[in-house]
Amino acid sequence: MRLDFSRKTGLALKALAELAASEQLVSRRDLAERLGTTAHFLPQVMRHLVAAKFVDSSTGPNGGYRLRTDLAEINLLEVIEMIEGPFDLGQCISTGDPCPAKESCALHIPWTRAKDAVLAELGAVTLDVVAPDSQPEG
Repeated sequence: MRLDFSRKTGLALKALAELAASEQLVSRRDLAERLGTTAHFLPQVMRHLVAAKFVDSSTGPNGGYRLRTDLAEINLLEVIEMIEGPFDLGQCISTGDPCPAKESCALHIPWTRAKDAVLAELGAVTLDVVAPDSQPEG
């Protein structure tokens, strides 16, 4: 069992923190450099943040990205599910197959409680708490 996320999700979280620390438009090239990725790969991550209206994007020679939503209004679960898809731990902990809701095993109830606790915690943590140093002063 693994509870991790992809490089894209990590980059999305870092991009939001970087944009929060900057009060101006950040070019694609500069943002990619700050995140340690390529300007070619970055749009694959940023398109999700733009679609969610967390980030504004502008094209052209003076284009780039700017944070649109305060990090205090974005929770960790939103970003994870935006990139990874629904956070579903619906597999049977015993077999690894989809959990047959009709026939629950001895681990069904504790696993369901643990899953619900993980989702609640990820939904309760806002990005301003995860990346407090990225907030602009003022």
